[in-house]
Amino acid sequence: MKNIMLSLTAVMCLVGFSSLSFAEDMGKMKDDMKGEMKGEMKDMKGEMKGDMKEMKGDMKEMKGEMKGEMKGKTKAKHDEMKGDMKDMKGDMKGEMKGAMGK
Repeated sequence: MKNIMLSLTAVMCLVGFSSLSFAEDMGKMKDDMKGEMKGEMKDMKGEMKGDMKEMKGDMKEMKGEMKGEMKGKTKAKHDEMKGDMKDMKGDMKGEMKGAMGK
């Protein structure tokens, strides 16, 4: 009976120590995986920042092109209106001179 109890106690101790060892191994694995994940996250973050900078550059380029187009269109309209105003001014001067001369 004593032998059985002693054997059971020895087995229980071994199971306890092995579970502690297992828990320690699991803790190490967790730390390793955490480190790997952090590294991957930094890489992904760097890639995303690069993509964002590229997109910002594209947007600025498009904005510049659109701004140039709009400037050209508004300048052309402005010049056209200026010409029309000169014509109208000339016509009005002619009318006024004609009216004053009579």
